Amino acid sequence: MLEFFSDIAFTPAVKAIQSEKGSRSSYARMESGGSWETTVTPQLEAFLSDLDMFYLGTANAEGQPYIQYRGGSPGFLKVVNETTLGFADFGGNRQYISLGNISENPRAFIFLMDYGRSRRIKLWGTLRVVEGDLVLLDQLRDPSYPGKAERAMLFEIEAWDLNCSQHILKRFSQSQVAPVIEKLQARITALESELRQATGEQ
Repeated sequence: MLEFFSDIAFTPAVKAIQSEKGSRSSYARMESGGSWETTVTPQLEAFLSDLDMFYLGTANAEGQPYIQYRGGSPGFLKVVNETTLGFADFGGNRQYISLGNISENPRAFIFLMDYGRSRRIKLWGTLRVVEGDLVLLDQLRDPSYPGKAERAMLFEIEAWDLNCSQHILKRFSQSQVAPVIEKLQARITALESELRQATGEQ
């Protein structure tokens, strides 16, 4: 049983290094003040509603880690209940590394990145595969996405933490940049029209 929810990451070895490097006291104050979240809060739900990608970490029985990129429409990583997130799993390169890892080691990690706003959230928990549940698949899938959802994936949250924005370089998706470009192009077109009228050009 963990004394603090952050102990899922702050193992004795981690705490020893924090003490050695001088950061243990500040994290000890954080722990005494309430530590990390363990349920879906309005803050996490709002973060997920805008998210169109995340990184999924799993490991096999021997502890060999694997990181997988997951992408979709904004909000495709959905809240199922106050402690569970879910997403539809689509066919890919058919390596099935994540599925194989989960079959022998359900511990998993989700890394959420909002590059445009320089925000990140880390979630620790367990992942399970749900096959053949059409109701759940219909709840999780995106009707506008042409791919066929093969199974549902449910992530049970054990703890999560909103990380600091330090060192995050801003990046913007095409959907974020496109409206800005359209607005600039419209302004350029209007200015060119005004210039032609002012100079008498046809």
